Amino acid sequence: YIPNLVFPKSKYSNYKLGKYGRMRARYLKEYKKAEYAILLIYGKLDEHLYNTDIECKERFELLMKQFAERENITEELKATNQMEWVQKMNAVKNAVEEIIFKELIYI
Repeated sequence: YIPNLVFPKSKYSNYKLGKYGRMRARYLKEYKKAEYAILLIYGKLDEHLYNTDIECKERFELLMKQFAERENITEELKATNQMEWVQKMNAVKNAVEEIIFKELIYI
């Protein structure tokens, strides 16, 4: 006599979550259990993870472009000194991801 509970299908359930959406889901599941349960019960978890993933990707692209311009990382540098370009781009990527993690994922 156990009821067969099924959560409603959302239009976002077919979306394959990216890195940031999966990180947000794991964070909610481990550290914000009540918020995770509420989103799951009301059928809003897929939409929340989708929106987080999309917002993080957009913010990542925008910040990468802005930081690269600020640090003078150009295609000319890439052509003349690849190792320096890779080093600077990795530093920028790490800084941008740290901002995204702090502002959008781990809140």
